[in-house]
Amino acid sequence: MQRMVWFVLFTISFLGAILARGDETRMDKELQSQIDEIADRASGVLGCAIVDLTSGEQWAVEGDTIFPQASAIKATILMETIRQAHAGELNLDEIVKITKQNHVSGSGILVELGDGTVQMSVRDLCVLMIALSDNTATNLLIDRIGMDRVNAMLRDAGATQTALRRRMMDLAARKRGIENISTPYEAAQLMQRLHEGKFVSREVSNDVLSILRKPKEGDIQPALPQGVPMASKTGELPGILTEWAIVELPGRPYVLVIMGKDGDSKQFSKAFQDVSAAAYRHFSRLSIKN
Repeated sequence: MQRMVWFVLFTISFLGAILARGDETRMDKELQSQIDEIADRASGVLGCAIVDLTSGEQWAVEGDTIFPQASAIKATILMETIRQAHAGELNLDEIVKITKQNHVSGSGILVELGDGTVQMSVRDLCVLMIALSDNTATNLLIDRIGMDRVNAMLRDAGATQTALRRRMMDLAARKRGIENISTPYEAAQLMQRLHEGKFVSREVSNDVLSILRKPKEGDIQPALPQGVPMASKTGELPGILTEWAIVELPGRPYVLVIMGKDGDSKQFSKAFQDVSAAAYRHFSRLSIKN
């Protein structure tokens, strides 16, 4: 009798697991279908990569396609700056004096300030680079840590198609077609490394994430319910839109990277929000099941 009860309970549990897996498989296909459809109707070329940070499953559109990154590449500059600080190669409290010679136009606030009237720490420059996408702060950091060192770090991390190839607002380089680049898959893998504490160490990863979590404008967050935490970096140039993000959904965090090129930025913005909404619907259902 006991064997019979055990067999029945095992069978129910086994069938339940099969049905649950079947439901998740259907949901997985549904998410892929949704992002395919959004990419198909987007202007220009839209790519994305999504990683389930619980199961490791991935979804992608144009995952290996190289996209110009605009300011999203600043996430890699932050990573190398923090890495060097932990290695004892620089001090985040080191004070940098900012003069008119350092000023770079475009996004940010430092260009609007006085000639030699402002000084701040390397850590402050990191915050301005990420939270306000400040181009002056970014170029000061590139000069401090070295462009070649950023690219060496990326190669060590396995991101062979991701590169910092020019300083911010280098219009001459842009005219020659030189852009800072990555792919959806590689950007997603870098963000996954940070989440898992595998970028150098848990401590280094946490320090990078603490700055990436600073509030900023973007297109992934508006599609999420208020209060869902996120670590991210955005980028935009004419015809180019990018965003790298870890959506820290309680119980089911995920990486969401979206990139657009050769299209209309406003239309890309709508497509990014549509992809974000589809991803959130998928992972929120999995979160409830857990």
